[in-house]
Amino acid sequence: MLHAVVTEDASQPKAEEGVVAASVYAGGQRLADIAVDEAGAWTKRPGHVVWIGLLEPSPELLARVQVQFGLHDLAIEDAGKAHQRPKLEQYGDCVFIVARTAHMLDGRISFGETHIFVGRGYIVSVRHGASTSYAPVRQRAESCPAVLSHGEDYILYALLDFIVDNYMPVLEMVNTEVEAVEDKVFAGELSQGDVQRLYVLRRDLLRLRNAASALVDVCRRVQRVEVRPIEVSMQPLFRDVTDHIHRVQDEIDALREVLAFAFEASMMAGQVQQTHIARRLAAWAAILAVPTAIAGIYGMNFEVMPELKWEYGYLVVLGAVAIICGTLFYRLRKSGWL
Repeated sequence: MLHAVVTEDASQPKAEEGVVAASVYAGGQRLADIAVDEAGAWTKRPGHVVWIGLLEPSPELLARVQVQFGLHDLAIEDAGKAHQRPKLEQYGDCVFIVARTAHMLDGRISFGETHIFVGRGYIVSVRHGASTSYAPVRQRAESCPAVLSHGEDYILYALLDFIVDNYMPVLEMVNTEVEAVEDKVFAGELSQGDVQRLYVLRRDLLRLRNAASALVDVCRRVQRVEVRPIEVSMQPLFRDVTDHIHRVQDEIDALREVLAFAFEASMMAGQVQQTHIARRLAAWAAILAVPTAIAGIYGMNFEVMPELKWEYGYLVVLGAVAIICGTLFYRLRKSGWL
């Protein structure tokens, strides 16, 4: 719990590239916006917590942050690179967390990453790639001084909860698209592009599920971290994040199952259509086989064929062909082949 209140005022630092926000808090109240190079001094004051948000920072900026909080070289190296797997690692008295973020962009699920450093009196978030701004998290926390007074524990919970909650709008957009594709399946209007879209969505959902599943382990390990244990009063909040992740997993599994059914239905619809076309072709081939066979017989140029000298032979043969073909057409049309 943070109880100390500071009365001095800090000068407003000039915003720099890569720094989204950098503020110091005490007793749940924001005291001032600070420069990165001042952060280390503020963390040494009892009851204070520094909250810094970075967006795709340069190596130079990360090096300055490392100096201020004494961060481990390996953690800084990971934070400077995207495409890290979700994880939680401990470096001395600092906990380093990697979480995957998801955002719908141009009809595809775009994935980003948030790297979080948590230590006594500070928390630093580093965003890479597609991600919603964390400004609402900061605004909501600052509007509730009672919970923000829990310091970095509550801020960590708020960031993880925000990441998980932002999975749901993505799933809702995917669900809307899946319903539209389902309507096309049953209407028989599914195109090759729609089938490819089903496959892409199912693959993206699998990636999203892997990202969400890894956060379950992260939240569980946060509650068991030994170097800087989470307050007992904060642990139910992290369990709540875990419950949210399980709901996300259930929603993803349901969507992937629907996509699998839609994909199978599209394949079956294609097979039915191909079978129908094949039956029609076979029916017409059977009808055309009659005049072809008769014409083939008469094309053999035999000299002794009684009907060749018959006055009405030509008309009789044509009539027989017409009757046989008409009968075949009627029977095939009645059986649904035409």
